[in-house]
Amino acid sequence: MQLVVYILVYPLLWLISRLPFKIIYFISDGVYALLYHVIGYRKKVVRNNLALVFPDKPEKERLLIEKKFYKHMCDMFLEMIKTMGISKKEIQKRFTVTNIEVLNGLEDKGINTMLMLPHYASWEWVLSLNLQIKSKGYGIYQKIQNKYFDKLVRNIRGKFNTELISTRESRKILKAAKDSEKLTMVGIISDQSPMVSKAKYWTKFMGIKVPAHVGGEEICKANNFVPVYLKVKKLKRGYYQGTFKVLFGEPTTVPDYQITDAFLRETEKSIREAPEYYFWTHKRWKHKDKAPKSLKK
Repeated sequence: MQLVVYILVYPLLWLISRLPFKIIYFISDGVYALLYHVIGYRKKVVRNNLALVFPDKPEKERLLIEKKFYKHMCDMFLEMIKTMGISKKEIQKRFTVTNIEVLNGLEDKGINTMLMLPHYASWEWVLSLNLQIKSKGYGIYQKIQNKYFDKLVRNIRGKFNTELISTRESRKILKAAKDSEKLTMVGIISDQSPMVSKAKYWTKFMGIKVPAHVGGEEICKANNFVPVYLKVKKLKRGYYQGTFKVLFGEPTTVPDYQITDAFLRETEKSIREAPEYYFWTHKRWKHKDKAPKSLKK
């Protein structure tokens, strides 16, 4: 069945990936109308999230953010498909960096890095950074159930010299990379909500106490990878800009969970600047009432 689904869907994905951006965004507008106005995809989740984190904003303003978010989400979904057929030259034009010298400077010192980013703006085109660095690039991701689509995603991202590694195998592979003494940069999206039963740390995110994902911090400390936050801005439709900020220069000396907190504070800044580019369909605050009694204050 997995193969049948792949055979049916792949030709459509391939066709879309070869279309010019003008048509891509025409399709995106149609998908937006369908998802938002007809299907109402996760509209209740988005609306509840926005009301939860922006209780002081008027309902009219939250509704405007909601609509802008759905339009951006559709754009990003089509852009992810377009990645299959995009050239290196084109993606570097559409995803620029203000201060690549920050990463290059760390590389010149022989320092390995952990690139930490949230589900904000565009995380798919961040892969183009590998065209501007000397380090071996890894990306930690959750495996896709359909093994054929999983392989497709690996191949697409591999065209920009990124090797995807699953969360289960990441610690072993990254330790081996560190021991080999080859320059390494690993990217991880760190704003997910962990399972309550596995939560090690609770902290406030957008003013609400929730469990925090600490895997990125643990990898940094175990391998002495310098944590770097990547702030991504959407300049206009189809164009993004990244800026790097080193969170801590010596991760092994940082008290537990300060790297995680620093990452979340930077993420909050991005969300408050332009909330429509955060991924509001995620149930990020679903565990807000499940904190241990000793942590509820």
